Amino acid sequence: MRSAPKNQISPKALTVWKLSSSVFHGISLLVVIGIYILKYFFDWPYWIPVSVTIVWAISAILSIFIIPKLRHRIWRYEVFEHEIDLQFGVFVVKRVLVPMVRVQHVDTQQGPLLKKYKLATVTISTAATTHVIPALNLEEADQLRDFISKLARVTDDDV
Repeated sequence: MRSAPKNQISPKALTVWKLSSSVFHGISLLVVIGIYILKYFFDWPYWIPVSVTIVWAISAILSIFIIPKLRHRIWRYEVFEHEIDLQFGVFVVKRVLVPMVRVQHVDTQQGPLLKKYKLATVTISTAATTHVIPALNLEEADQLRDFISKLARVTDDDV
């Protein structure tokens, strides 16, 4: 069996993922508070808002503190002359080989949080699917995009 890909994404990805999840759970906390308010207007049983709060708390703990660490530890990639090897997942770890002859174009993307931490996501498009390598340092993402693009052109010329 082939060994795991060598390259890992930026450690700053942890911060970005934690911030993103914190924002989401901050907004969803307003919904939980709204359920407590609605409980008094509609005379709901007390277990409804309590169970929603418990689910919210478990979700927040998992997605802010545990899942980003697991994601970062598992996410790996490596670019070879004829393929791109990706490994990702949290509960189910997936390995994907993207043949270089199938690559149609390669992009880099930056949202506001990625931009603040000088990170970018590399998006690799084929005819059937789109694959991403998230949260790379900006310079590394640009170099990787150019390198994959060059290999894809060379492979297309050889065929």
